[in-house]
Parts: sequence; C-alpha cells; structure tokens
Amino acid sequence: MTDKNAYIEKAKARIDQWNAEIDKMKAKLEEADADAKIEYQKQLDEARKQRDEAEAKLKEMREASDDAWSDMKAGFDRAWDSMSDAFNSAMSRFK
Repeated sequence: MTDKNAYIEKAKARIDQWNAEIDKMKAKLEEADADAKIEYQKQLDEARKQRDEAEAKLKEMREASDDAWSDMKAGFDRAWDSMSDAFNSAMSRFK
C-alpha cells in the first residue's frame, strides 16, 4: 500500500469514527427534553458540517495526482486539525 493510500485509509477511519459519534449524538437528542433538543440539534448540525467538510477534503485527496499529493496532504493536515477542533467542541457539549 502506498503512503497515499494508507493516509487516505487512516483519514477514512477517522471520519467513520466521527459518524459513530454523530449516531450517539442522535440517540441523545431523541432522549433529551424539549429545551435541550434545540441545543443538541445545533451541535449535531455543526458536527455533521465538519464531517461533510472532512469527506469533501478526503474526496479531493483521492482524486489528487501523485505530483499534487504532498501539497494535498499538507493542506488536509491543516484542515483536519481545524475540523477536528470544531467537531470535538460540538461533541463536548453533549457530554
């Protein structure tokens, strides 16, 4: 497996983990009282937004040529840190 493929697989696994966390959030949302549901829904929407952005970046990386791979990886690393912080912030409000 090339470095590119391994990196993409690792990123995909992280996104899959986010999807599992989103599923947990949905379950908490369904059990919450009316006031909490509004706030939980906002956080769930934010988490989904971050996940969707990560999936879009992952798609770009898959389609990148080998020549552009290094630049794409560096850009994805920076974007991932930002998206991860925002996702974790949304998740922390559910705990």
